[in-house]
Amino acid sequence: MDARHGASTSSGTTAEDGSSATVSVRYWAGARAAAGVDGEVLAAPPTVEGLVAALAAARPGLAEVLPVCSVLVDGLAASGTDPVPPGALVEVLPPFAGG
Repeated sequence: MDARHGASTSSGTTAEDGSSATVSVRYWAGARAAAGVDGEVLAAPPTVEGLVAALAAARPGLAEVLPVCSVLVDGLAASGTDPVPPGALVEVLPPFAGG
């Protein structure tokens, strides 16, 4: 666990260039509460749908929240078969209320 941000880490795969093929995932609001951590580093899946499936499998509390969340990859909205490049910052944002 990364003590600075409450993020946990897991072993990643290795990219063709020998670097670690991981992504950083940051959870916000209700997604953070469901995940039980602020964020984590995971092996980089090829697509957003692969990442969402991996998150739901690793953190069952997220399974109910993920279907209504927005996913940003490096600051841009992403979904389905959109790619998740190694080294990306992925943010999981539930719907927000307020004005």
